[in-house]
Amino acid sequence: MTNPIKIGTRDSELATWQAKTVAGLLKDQGIQTEIIFIKSEGDLDLTTPLTEMGGKGVFTKALDEALINKQIDLAVHSYKDLPTVNPLPLKISAVLEREDPRDALVAPDGIEFLEDETAEVVIATGSNRRKAQWLHKYPNHTITNIRGNVNTRLRKVNENSWNGAIFAAAGLKRINLDHHITQYLDWMVPAPAQGAMAVMVRENDHVNYEITRVLNHTETELCTGIERDLLNEMEAGCSAPVGAFAWMDGDQLILHAVALKTDGSVQYDIEKSAPVEKAGNIGREAAQALLSQGADRIIEDLKK
Repeated sequence: MTNPIKIGTRDSELATWQAKTVAGLLKDQGIQTEIIFIKSEGDLDLTTPLTEMGGKGVFTKALDEALINKQIDLAVHSYKDLPTVNPLPLKISAVLEREDPRDALVAPDGIEFLEDETAEVVIATGSNRRKAQWLHKYPNHTITNIRGNVNTRLRKVNENSWNGAIFAAAGLKRINLDHHITQYLDWMVPAPAQGAMAVMVRENDHVNYEITRVLNHTETELCTGIERDLLNEMEAGCSAPVGAFAWMDGDQLILHAVALKTDGSVQYDIEKSAPVEKAGNIGREAAQALLSQGADRIIEDLKK
């Protein structure tokens, strides 16, 4: 009898759901698994804003180390948490079919305040991308920082006097908390790869690569890959106010992307399309177009 495959995950309810989903899909293939919980820096420090903690790596570093040290055989991630540059001997073996990619507003007392231009409104988010897009649309509102897993952030929204907080719809839907959603923010461009899950294995682990590769969803892999190409080409990490969303419409692939000043005062916007079979470079082309519009100054300012 072979040893069960060890799946590494953070221990939040959402991360556990993601790991159990992969475990269930592998079980359907007749493969036994074991879930190993790993604490990340981002889970242990719930006060420092993510933008000050180095962005993406705070949720993935501990899992990367556990994978390299062979404590686990594969790691399950929210794909948007993964850096677009990976210098480690690890690779993504599968991108699972995407859940709803949209952002959503949780406003326990309703959204009448959105119609009142004189109201003193406070919205909570730990994301520069969400903050910038919200302030671009509602420049008179105030943004406050919020940290913690989905459940912690929901509790904080109810405990504070804020008007609302912004969440990824996918996270709420996956753990049956989408009844908290007051409004889907269809106008807000999501983070690259938002709503998608990624399975990561060691670069030289061909056995587990092949085992998990069958979980890959080709359309999601293509669209999220293009979104992440844009982020990579712009040299913008997860703390950058950059949104990108790619989707397929018949034989066309369409990409919509934005880059903003963190205070929302300036927004650069682009939409590009190409036949699916020729769309491989569309993310990088869109990034160059945004940079030439002036988004290069935004990225430079973030590095200061």
